[in-house]
Amino acid sequence: VQLQASGGGLVQTGGSLRLSCSASGGVFSTYTMGWFRQAPGKEREFVSAITQSGTGTYFADSVKGRFTISRDNANGAVYLQMNSLEPEDTATYYCAASYFIDSQAPAQMKPDYWGQGTQVTVSS
Repeated sequence: VQLQASGGGLVQTGGSLRLSCSASGGVFSTYTMGWFRQAPGKEREFVSAITQSGTGTYFADSVKGRFTISRDNANGAVYLQMNSLEPEDTATYYCAASYFIDSQAPAQMKPDYWGQGTQVTVSS
Protein backbone atom coordinates (compact mmCIF):
# COMPACT_ATOMS: atom_id res chain seq x y z
CA VAL A 1 0.00 0.00 0.00
CA GLN A 2 1.18 3.52 -0.74
CA LEU A 3 0.60 6.26 1.82
CA GLN A 4 0.56 9.98 1.18
CA ALA A 5 0.51 12.36 4.13
CA SER A 6 -0.41 16.01 3.96
CA GLY A 7 -1.62 18.89 6.10
CA GLY A 8 1.52 19.94 7.89
CA GLY A 9 2.52 23.55 8.29
CA LEU A 10 3.54 26.35 10.60
CA VAL A 11 1.23 27.22 13.47
CA GLN A 12 1.49 29.21 16.68
CA THR A 13 1.36 27.68 20.14
CA GLY A 14 -2.21 26.79 20.97
CA GLY A 15 -3.20 26.43 17.35
CA SER A 16 -4.56 23.46 15.46
CA LEU A 17 -3.70 21.41 12.41
CA ARG A 18 -5.32 18.44 10.74
CA LEU A 19 -3.09 15.91 9.08
CA SER A 20 -4.44 13.63 6.38
CA CYS A 21 -3.09 10.41 4.98
CA SER A 22 -4.44 8.84 1.81
CA ALA A 23 -3.82 5.20 0.99
CA SER A 24 -3.79 3.45 -2.35
CA GLY A 25 -2.89 0.07 -3.68
CA GLY A 26 -4.16 -2.06 -0.84
CA VAL A 27 -7.25 -3.02 1.08
CA PHE A 28 -7.33 -0.07 3.45
CA SER A 29 -9.80 -1.56 5.89
CA THR A 30 -7.42 -4.42 6.71
CA TYR A 31 -4.78 -2.14 8.22
CA THR A 32 -4.40 -0.59 11.60
CA MET A 33 -3.33 2.96 10.81
CA GLY A 34 -0.97 5.04 12.86
CA TRP A 35 0.90 8.29 13.11
CA PHE A 36 4.49 8.65 14.25
CA ARG A 37 6.71 11.69 14.51
CA GLN A 38 10.38 12.47 14.55
CA ALA A 39 11.91 15.66 15.85
CA PRO A 40 15.44 16.73 14.89
CA GLY A 41 18.01 14.74 16.81
CA LYS A 42 15.41 12.40 18.30
CA GLU A 43 14.16 8.94 17.52
CA ARG A 44 10.90 8.39 15.73
CA GLU A 45 8.09 7.97 18.24
CA PHE A 46 4.56 6.68 18.27
CA VAL A 47 1.81 9.31 18.35
CA SER A 48 -1.51 7.59 17.72
CA ALA A 49 -3.18 4.62 16.09
CA ILE A 50 -6.64 3.48 15.10
CA THR A 51 -7.85 -0.06 14.54
CA GLN A 52 -9.25 -1.37 11.28
CA SER A 53 -12.86 -0.65 12.17
CA GLY A 54 -12.08 2.59 13.94
CA THR A 55 -13.46 1.40 17.24
CA GLY A 56 -10.08 1.34 18.97
CA THR A 57 -7.87 4.38 19.27
CA TYR A 58 -4.55 4.83 21.04
CA PHE A 59 -2.48 7.87 21.93
CA ALA A 60 0.91 8.64 23.34
CA ASP A 61 0.65 10.19 26.78
CA SER A 62 2.16 13.40 25.45
CA VAL A 63 -0.77 14.02 23.10
CA LYS A 64 -3.72 12.57 25.01
CA GLY A 65 -6.57 15.01 25.29
CA ARG A 66 -5.15 17.20 22.52
CA PHE A 67 -5.04 14.92 19.46
CA THR A 68 -7.76 12.78 17.95
CA ILE A 69 -7.51 10.18 15.20
CA SER A 70 -10.16 9.06 12.78
CA ARG A 71 -10.43 7.13 9.55
CA ASP A 72 -12.64 6.89 6.49
CA ASN A 73 -12.48 3.36 5.17
CA ALA A 74 -14.68 4.16 2.20
CA ASN A 75 -12.14 6.66 0.94
CA GLY A 76 -8.95 5.13 2.26
CA ALA A 77 -7.96 7.97 4.54
CA VAL A 78 -6.85 8.52 8.11
CA TYR A 79 -6.76 11.84 9.91
CA LEU A 80 -4.95 13.29 12.89
CA GLN A 81 -6.60 16.34 14.41
CA MET A 82 -4.06 18.19 16.52
CA ASN A 83 -5.30 20.86 18.92
CA SER A 84 -3.57 22.96 21.56
CA LEU A 85 -0.29 22.51 19.77
CA GLU A 86 2.91 23.09 21.66
CA PRO A 87 6.47 23.75 20.46
CA GLU A 88 7.31 20.23 21.63
CA ASP A 89 5.00 18.90 18.93
CA THR A 90 7.32 20.23 16.24
CA ALA A 91 8.40 17.26 14.15
CA THR A 92 8.03 15.47 10.89
CA TYR A 93 4.87 13.40 11.08
CA TYR A 94 4.57 10.06 9.30
CA CYS A 95 1.52 7.95 8.67
CA ALA A 96 1.91 4.21 8.78
CA ALA A 97 -0.04 1.02 8.19
CA SER A 98 0.21 -2.22 10.08
CA TYR A 99 -1.53 -5.57 9.95
CA PHE A 100 -1.41 -5.82 13.72
CA ILE A 101 -1.36 -3.78 16.88
CA ASP A 102 -1.04 -5.02 20.42
CA SER A 103 -3.78 -3.27 22.31
CA GLN A 104 -1.76 -3.70 25.51
CA ALA A 105 1.29 -2.01 24.02
CA PRO A 106 0.15 0.16 21.13
CA ALA A 107 3.30 2.26 21.18
CA GLN A 108 5.18 -0.87 20.15
CA MET A 109 3.33 -0.90 16.84
CA LYS A 110 5.64 -2.04 14.05
CA PRO A 111 4.35 -0.64 10.77
CA ASP A 112 4.50 -2.65 7.60
CA TYR A 113 4.23 0.46 5.44
CA TRP A 114 5.28 4.06 5.84
CA GLY A 115 4.25 7.23 4.11
CA GLN A 116 6.50 10.18 3.47
CA GLY A 117 6.57 12.77 6.22
CA THR A 118 4.80 16.06 6.57
CA GLN A 119 6.43 18.81 8.61
CA VAL A 120 4.68 20.37 11.57
CA THR A 121 6.27 23.41 13.14
CA VAL A 122 4.82 25.07 16.22
CA SER A 123 6.20 28.48 17.03
CA SER A 124 6.32 29.80 20.58
